[in-house]
Order: sequence, then structure tokens, then C-alpha cells
Amino acid sequence: MIRPAVLLLALLTALPVAAQIYSWKDKDGKTHYSDIPPPSGPVKTLRGTPVAAPVAAPSGEQGEAEAAGGQPAADEGKPKTLAEREEEFRKRRAAEAEAQAKAQEEQQREADRQRFCEDARNQLAALSSGQRMARMNAAGEREFVSDEARAADIERLQRQIDENCLN
Repeated sequence: MIRPAVLLLALLTALPVAAQIYSWKDKDGKTHYSDIPPPSGPVKTLRGTPVAAPVAAPSGEQGEAEAAGGQPAADEGKPKTLAEREEEFRKRRAAEAEAQAKAQEEQQREADRQRFCEDARNQLAALSSGQRMARMNAAGEREFVSDEARAADIERLQRQIDENCLN
């Protein structure tokens, strides 16, 4: 029973030590002491960590800051609220997702281009080999590729490879 009472007494005596005490003079020259700093003017911290005096922005500057950026100039030094940080986080996530989608789309295009180049080179090699080739016509019958058609296909494939394939 004595130990909890001693612990409670130790905690209660430590609370006032953590409090800050401020001293300032008002416009009449009267000195004031308080644990709450005044809204404006020079402040002297008697106990605790020193705190800079809050300075009210002149109405002209504050109005200009609100018109230019939407928020008053006094908010620039304040930490961001949870909602603001969450909004920034969501914007970053959306930008990252968009960048990842673009990169994935670019990879897919590159893979498709590589596949096209490989197929075109294989067709060109087959046409250039000189072996006899056949195709199906519109009626579904098999017909052999003529030398003129072979030369036109070789020229077409070579042009596509030159235009679309880097190596």
C-alpha cells in the first residue's frame, strides 16, 4: 500500500517541473507570469525550454499569401495535418502507380517489337533460302509462291526490318 502512494506522489511532483513559465510585459509596463505564452510580443521563458514568441503577420501580408497560395503565410512553418499528409501520400502512390503502368506498357511494346523483328527475320530467311514454298489462297487451295511474289515479299520484309528493328 505504501509503494503505490510513493509512486503517485513522485508522479505528481514531476508534473509541474515539465511545465513552462513565461514572463512578459504588457503595453502598460506591467509584468505578467503565466504557463500560457501571450498572443504576441516578446516573451521570456523562466522555466522549461525557450519558445520563440508567436508573431502575428500583418494583415496585408497575410491577405497576399492567401490570395497567392490559398493558405496564410503563418501556416508555412506548421507541421502538416494528418489529412494533408494522407493526401500527399495518396498523390505519391497514384504517381508511382502511373509511372509503373507506363514502364510496364513500354516493356510490353518493346517485347512486341522484338517478337515482330524475330518473326520477320525468320520469314526473310525462309524466303531467301530458295526452297519451294506454298500458301493457301482465298478458296482454301494450296498454291505455290512465284518468284515475283517471293521477291516482293523479300523486299517488303527487308524494308520492315530496316524501319522497325534496331539491330
